[in-house]
Amino acid sequence: MDNRYFPRSARHLSCALLVGVMTLLAFAPAAPAADRTTAGPTTAARTTTAAVTGPSPGTFTGPGFDACTAPSAETMQAWLAASPYRAIVIYFGGVNRACTQPNLTASWVAAQQAAGWHLVPVYLGLQAPCTTSTKRYLIDAANAAAQGRTQAEDAVAQAKALGLAPESVLIFDMEAYRTDDAACRSAVLAFLSAWTARLHDLGYLSGFYSSMASGVADQVAAYNTAGYVRPDYLDFARWDGVATVSDPAIPSSYWSPQRRMKQYRGDHNETWGGVTINIDNDYLDVAPIPATSFGDFNGNGWSDLVSRQPATGNLYLYPGNGTSLGIRTTIGTGWNGMDAIVRTDFTGDGHGDLIARDKATGYLWLYPHTPSGWGSRIRLGTGWNSMREITTADDFNRDGYRDVLAVQTSTGYLYLYPGRGTSFGPRTFLGTGWNTMDELAGIGDFNRDGYQDLIARQKSTGHLFLYPGRAGGLGTKLQVGTAWNSMRDLVGVGDFNRDGYPDLLAIEKSTSYLYFYRGRGTSFAARIRLGVGWGGMQPLL
Repeated sequence: MDNRYFPRSARHLSCALLVGVMTLLAFAPAAPAADRTTAGPTTAARTTTAAVTGPSPGTFTGPGFDACTAPSAETMQAWLAASPYRAIVIYFGGVNRACTQPNLTASWVAAQQAAGWHLVPVYLGLQAPCTTSTKRYLIDAANAAAQGRTQAEDAVAQAKALGLAPESVLIFDMEAYRTDDAACRSAVLAFLSAWTARLHDLGYLSGFYSSMASGVADQVAAYNTAGYVRPDYLDFARWDGVATVSDPAIPSSYWSPQRRMKQYRGDHNETWGGVTINIDNDYLDVAPIPATSFGDFNGNGWSDLVSRQPATGNLYLYPGNGTSLGIRTTIGTGWNGMDAIVRTDFTGDGHGDLIARDKATGYLWLYPHTPSGWGSRIRLGTGWNSMREITTADDFNRDGYRDVLAVQTSTGYLYLYPGRGTSFGPRTFLGTGWNTMDELAGIGDFNRDGYQDLIARQKSTGHLFLYPGRAGGLGTKLQVGTAWNSMRDLVGVGDFNRDGYPDLLAIEKSTSYLYFYRGRGTSFAARIRLGVGWGGMQPLL
């Protein structure tokens, strides 16, 4: 049963009264233990406190609460000392936020984080056109996506003003709405997809809070929809008194691991340390999502895609946001003189560089990339027209530099070219028989054993193999796919969706569709189409 007919913001209507009550109660004598209103896990033993640094809410599993107005520093101190809570929801912005927030300042945020509180930022912005709440400001269905982007920009500005670090999770509070209005529901999805994508552009993460019957159900249904940018974290409401982040209506693989919060009890008073607050009960199981190890060209935390258009020689950047690609921008011209191009942070300065072979000379060039554009190219070697399947392998030999792998055409030998930042060390022989393989792709640490792995396709069968990295070479290959002769331009783009596993992109030859293959450590999940019309693009980087 959905118990979420009393919205998280219902208390906002009587916020002024509650602020007055809280002020009076702050000076009232402590209530006896028997009078403390608690539910389930709020009676758990208190944990030790330590300063919470970095993005909010950080890493935390346990009970939290939300109040209409951010409590005073004195109240927070009293609850820190006496209550089991270490997480608090803060309503930091949004046009539908009704609570006054006299305490919610940058200094308050810094002080509470230093004291050990995990802050959960919630933004109460535009609501569904068919909302069942009394919220005044609603989404315009005709401009839902544009409004979602604008709201995200406002949320980031307010988060920065409070000192909430980049990569903090900004949760959009979408109150319950009617489920019999398809146009309204589509508007909500368009709004939220744009909200999340824009937050990613700006270096923050997206959360979503709503009722189980409307908002959460729609997010679950849209989870794997091609082109939909789903929120990174889910905050769901079910007032059943059960402190858990599991729910049969939410598949266990969705928003996992540690990407969930649950509001499990609604408005009630609790007294700790002699101070009473009207709160909702929350339970959290959250942690920062893994950073992508490579592939983030524009520096916003998400893997991107680079590709060349042979018809023009233009090089384009397609910014990633975890589930789709954004509008492309031109980042270079005149690249038709190169017949092999790969992308890696070869210099190790945090910016994606390009390595390319000049087809006329066989020279291999490094094109270092900086925040201000391309630096002067550096020649890495000569005679590279004798090599094929040039691919990057991140730090294959684990010496702190990015490396390159390539097959010698005449012999079929596979070689490692260890990077030195702006040059190569002496190459190392890795194996024979590699002329039977093509479409080599440095996938990253696919099986998460600490070594960089390699993906390769067998020409004769179309089978796809994973070659796990080992100290000094490659281990026994593992088949991870069949019928891959139908695909071209396989490229590892790091952890595209930031679930902890490296991923793969490729183009289907017959349709020119671009597909995303989500890595699972020893295999790939069912592919998701990211785009159409990729027949005129080659290679993928």
